[in-house]
Amino acid sequence: MTEHVILLHGLWMRGFALGMLHRRLMEEGFRVHRFDYMSVAATQEHILARLNANIRHYAPGPVHLVGHSLGGLLALRACLEVQDLPPGRIVCLGSPLKGSAAARAFGRLGRGGEVLLGHNRHLLEVGLETWKGPREVGVIAGSMPIGLGAMLSPITGEHDGTVAVEETRVPGLAAHCVVETSHTGLLFSAEVARLTASFLREGSFGPLSPAKS
Repeated sequence: MTEHVILLHGLWMRGFALGMLHRRLMEEGFRVHRFDYMSVAATQEHILARLNANIRHYAPGPVHLVGHSLGGLLALRACLEVQDLPPGRIVCLGSPLKGSAAARAFGRLGRGGEVLLGHNRHLLEVGLETWKGPREVGVIAGSMPIGLGAMLSPITGEHDGTVAVEETRVPGLAAHCVVETSHTGLLFSAEVARLTASFLREGSFGPLSPAKS
């Protein structure tokens, strides 16, 4: 049975940023599609309606979702309460599921912050208390502290330059792992693609590759 994967980019990005991950997941045997959306200008309701229509389009077989940063949060929101979607798993890459300190720092810029974060500001700032949806969710966080968020506001603990590892954890996850890469680097890492494919198939990430000396 064909297993479809829908990729969702993050804030201020477009679908072309997912090209490397797209290719690697195709090599793993998945049928991969990129979901392009206006992360700032479009309302959350509009994005989720389009995304749910896309998920249903590839039914009845498994339709997995892989979202980077904001894309992961939107993937969870899309599957939280909708009952008639096909089966599948979700992988979130560097998604601030608990809410983002960097996003809250942008929000404190006043009107400028509102413009930068758009209609998904509340979701980015607050996140989710827990995951209670029907799908298994795995999270891959980065631990290379290089990124715009760290420049704007101090990030507590281990982080990927934009999102703290602790911000990627909420109760209800099926699996969580940390890879030595930056927030953007999550999209280009061969290790991240391998772990993502493992979770989509098995519901677990399996062992991490040994760190290079």
